[in-house]
Amino acid sequence: MRLFCQTHPDVLDLATPVLDARPGAVLVAESPVFPGGGGQLMDVATLAWAGGTTAVTALEPDPRGWWHLFAGEAEIDGPVRISVAPEFRALMRELHTLAHVANAVVFGAFGGALLTGAQLGADATFRLDFDLPGAENAERLRALDGPINDVIRQDLPVRASSMDWDAANATPGLFRSKSVAPPRGDDGQVRIVEIVGLDRQGCGGTHLASTGQARPVKVLKVENKGRQNRRIKLGLVG
Repeated sequence: MRLFCQTHPDVLDLATPVLDARPGAVLVAESPVFPGGGGQLMDVATLAWAGGTTAVTALEPDPRGWWHLFAGEAEIDGPVRISVAPEFRALMRELHTLAHVANAVVFGAFGGALLTGAQLGADATFRLDFDLPGAENAERLRALDGPINDVIRQDLPVRASSMDWDAANATPGLFRSKSVAPPRGDDGQVRIVEIVGLDRQGCGGTHLASTGQARPVKVLKVENKGRQNRRIKLGLVG
């Protein structure tokens, strides 16, 4: 299912009818909320209706759209307005773009090293795990902020497109996770995010329009997580 936030990334407020309801949840056809996934946290969002306003706690997919869960047992009818907190969305877009830059730098510098995990944080940090055997790689990873910040200064455009999933899966470098592939859409397509001149890979998250919109980063920690797994944690500067 294609997400509304992928095709309308700047729409953070949407009035919409309710298709179905149950205590503590409403179903709508389209929503501006990113539901979380791929290491990116779910948007901070609220749901407003004639009877009040409440925080959205989770989203559940349905063939008809998305169930929006909230605390309590209210059963809503009538139209609702769904609003996404702009500051948190902006942070996730920034961190996710920077994670792609870091991924691209490591992929190029370490012979196509694959991701084994990723997580963006609400505290303006993010971590990436890579399939990298050998403790000697730690010092090179600690210097990763240099080339990342260089990409930020270059202000490279970021854009998204669709591609046949099977063709993308057969193209080296488009799927970067060691164990998880981006989901195949109902139309057999997969979303590809490109940092022009640097990187292309399958991804369903939200991103900046260019790398120059991001703040500089600093490597905070490099850890060994098993014999072949290296974890790098980075944080925003300023």
